[in-house]
Formats: sequence, C-alpha cells, structure tokens
Amino acid sequence: MNKNTLFHKLVSFTTSVHRVTHELTKNAKSDLISQIQFNILEYIAVNQPVTPSEINDCQNMSMPNTSRELRKLSEKKLIEKINDSEDRRKQYIRLSNDGEAMMNEAFATIESRFIKRVQNASKEDLEDIERAIDILQTKLFN
Repeated sequence: MNKNTLFHKLVSFTTSVHRVTHELTKNAKSDLISQIQFNILEYIAVNQPVTPSEINDCQNMSMPNTSRELRKLSEKKLIEKINDSEDRRKQYIRLSNDGEAMMNEAFATIESRFIKRVQNASKEDLEDIERAIDILQTKLFN
C-alpha cells in the first residue's frame, strides 16, 4: 500500500474516531463544567499527574487560556496543584477527590454506551478490536 493511500485512510479513520467519541461522550459531562474543562479533566484523568504545558499542548490552547481554565477547575475543587520538590517553578496537576468522582461518573456513562455499541460483537471481533487498538497505540499514537 502506498503512503498516500494510507494517509487518506488515516484521515477517514480519525474523522470516524471524532464522530464516535462525540456520540459516546455526548451529555456525559457534568453541567457544572464547560466542554473545554471536561476535555482537560479527561486528559488529566488518563495521564495524571500532568504539567500545565502538557495540557496546553494536548488541548491546543494558549498558555493564558490553559491557566484560566485550570484556575476555574481549581476554584471548583476538581483539580489539585502539586509543586515539584526539586524545581519550585514546576507544577503538576492531578484530579482532586471531587474531580475523580466526577470523571468516574462520566466514564461510567461512556462505558455503558461503549458496551451497547459492541454488544453484538463476537469474542473474535472483540479480540480483533483490542489488537487493533494496541497496534495503533504503539505504532501510530505514541
């Protein structure tokens, strides 16, 4: 397969990923936070602890916007900031207990939608899906 064809398949695949992600996460977030704040909390939940710069890069936000959203999340007691013991200028962000509870609730909703989506898949299909995700994660997304 030539790389151009592979690229077009990747574009189609990532578009489908965005669509399915939207379907799975629609109305899964709390009304207490914005979509941007949910995206930040989701990133933190999966990767914690993270630095503000990592959030900034992943969410494609400016540093002032990232700082503002982190301040709002901190005021809502959904995240905690931890200072690096060796470099006082460096901070790490992790979910607070309330943030963990909020994201666990959201992930439970998303998981139930995922389970419905794959309810008719055979054991072999599920194994193929898992293998495909593992391959994509190691070969393309890292």
